[in-house]
Amino acid sequence: MTDRLLRRAALVLAVIGAGIAGYLVYVHYAHVQPICSISHGCEAVQKSKYAKVGGVPVALLGVIGYLAILATLFFRTEAARLAGAAFALVGFGFSAWLTYAEANKIHAWCQWCVASATVMTLLMIVLVSRLLASPPPGSTIAARQQLA
Repeated sequence: MTDRLLRRAALVLAVIGAGIAGYLVYVHYAHVQPICSISHGCEAVQKSKYAKVGGVPVALLGVIGYLAILATLFFRTEAARLAGAAFALVGFGFSAWLTYAEANKIHAWCQWCVASATVMTLLMIVLVSRLLASPPPGSTIAARQQLA
């Protein structure tokens, strides 16, 4: 896949992820029950001790993470590609831990949380693939490869 296609895929995924996390932030601060049509554990997950880290809602951390990834996509530098992949790897690890907590600690599933974890997993795959693919156009490495 080309860098352009991977970047576009990451852009779409980051917007979807920010939307999901944004909805969960709204649910948290509006003190309303999340729409939970597939499973009936959304409220249990949202009210669990795992829903906050240091007093900060996990969903808010998700919004910040998705927006940070989104921001890296507007720069075509090696540093931005590395930062995007790093943010996605951290997000993937955190999502994996939260999914583990849903299954083994809370014993309830939140469809929004699973959707966010899926989006973050796809983002990690796309952004790591983008990082490992050929260097971005205009980069120092790309220029060196053209000279060789």
